[in-house]
Amino acid sequence: MNLNPLLQALDLQEDAARALTDDLRTQIDALQTQLREAELRLEHLAITRTTITALADRIPAQTVDPAGSLELPEHPDYPRILAVFNDTTGPLRARDICQALDFELLPKHVERTRAKMKRLVTIGILTEVEPGTFSKKQ
Repeated sequence: MNLNPLLQALDLQEDAARALTDDLRTQIDALQTQLREAELRLEHLAITRTTITALADRIPAQTVDPAGSLELPEHPDYPRILAVFNDTTGPLRARDICQALDFELLPKHVERTRAKMKRLVTIGILTEVEPGTFSKKQ
């Protein structure tokens, strides 16, 4: 009996299995690198959150003007955001405000608007009804 064809077929299968394991090891290495980078990013974000939270206590409270209304932060978008709330009855999301103000619906615009709305919550002009949903304070 000639074993050569059988051994050649076995060699081919071993080569294929070896190539697959090498490829999988390369993918695992790449994923481990991505995981380390993501964990480092999470650690940096946690440090940033801790720092911002610690500094929040140092931000002075908003003063009330003689007419009894709170002062808006100095940025032209704040009055425009409030105007949108004045023209609606229900709660709004940052994306709704961006659409009403004709901002391009890019994540950076939506996130900036959301941050401004959260600032308005902090100074007592808006209220966050549900996470990400805001309405004018009664």
